[in-house]
Amino acid sequence: MKKMIRATLLSAMTAFGTIGMHSSVMAADDVKWPTRPVQVVVIANPGGDTDFNARLMAKYFNEITGKNMVVTNVAGGGGTLAAEQVKGAAADGNTILFTHPGQLIVNEVAGLSPDSYETFDIACIAGVDKGAIFVASKDAGVNDVKELVEKVKADPKAVVYGTEMGSFSHIQGLMFEKLAGVKLKMVDAGTVSEKVVALLGGRIGLGAISYGSVQDYVNGGQMVAIGQPNAERNPLLGDVKTFKEQGVDFVIDKPYVVAFPKGTDPAIIAKMADVMKQISEKPEYAEELKKFKQPVAYYGTEDAKAVLAKTREEFMQFKDELRQSK
Repeated sequence: MKKMIRATLLSAMTAFGTIGMHSSVMAADDVKWPTRPVQVVVIANPGGDTDFNARLMAKYFNEITGKNMVVTNVAGGGGTLAAEQVKGAAADGNTILFTHPGQLIVNEVAGLSPDSYETFDIACIAGVDKGAIFVASKDAGVNDVKELVEKVKADPKAVVYGTEMGSFSHIQGLMFEKLAGVKLKMVDAGTVSEKVVALLGGRIGLGAISYGSVQDYVNGGQMVAIGQPNAERNPLLGDVKTFKEQGVDFVIDKPYVVAFPKGTDPAIIAKMADVMKQISEKPEYAEELKKFKQPVAYYGTEDAKAVLAKTREEFMQFKDELRQSK
């Protein structure tokens, strides 16, 4: 279903493009931006996948525009601290939010924030995380989706799913439950690094984690890669099968979103989207993305808004579960 939706969105953008693209490109070419260093506020701590994508964007932004893009990490509050900082900044194009649906959509659905993605002016989707997998501890005693489903159907407490309650990984778990027809025992296991430690220590049996964070443990036999929630196999994940291949039509993406304070000049937004498109076309950029097992992905402004609207619609079905976990 998601695959069909995305194909439709891209077709619509192609049809729309000849009408709306010329005016936005002309405006983007005319605007004098950037004229000074641009601050990009990242919702996560240094070192993770979100920070990596933001810093890679900044590197090539500097190269293309000749102006610095300065990365500032403002973690905490599920991304709300960073979002508030950007929301309150001047709409002059010099402050950008680098975020993902965990902050833009899940916080709203979970009742953690009154703001939605529409609180900001969306420029583009700079990339999509295709490196996440469901990984089990060796002690969990499951090797694939079929064994996992059978085990938790027999005993819902048999495999403990570690997450951050009210977060993107919580949505991943809830969506898997619905599509697989199972119930998982969910516990708050903290950040990615804390989940990895909990998996190794046997305190949890299952987690949704970037493959790059657990690859060594999978290769070493301490963990088992259960499946990747992608519509098609990400070849950078080796022989890890999709959930769909294993009988559960479970697909969930985490796009990285570039957004400005509301009221930013549309020409600046178009210029940023164009710069990111140029970045996405660089072979060396694609090569660097492989460090996080991530293929190149880019969505322009209107396409990005459509993706976020559809994601919000899908996540809203889990509103009650997310709000009960607060």
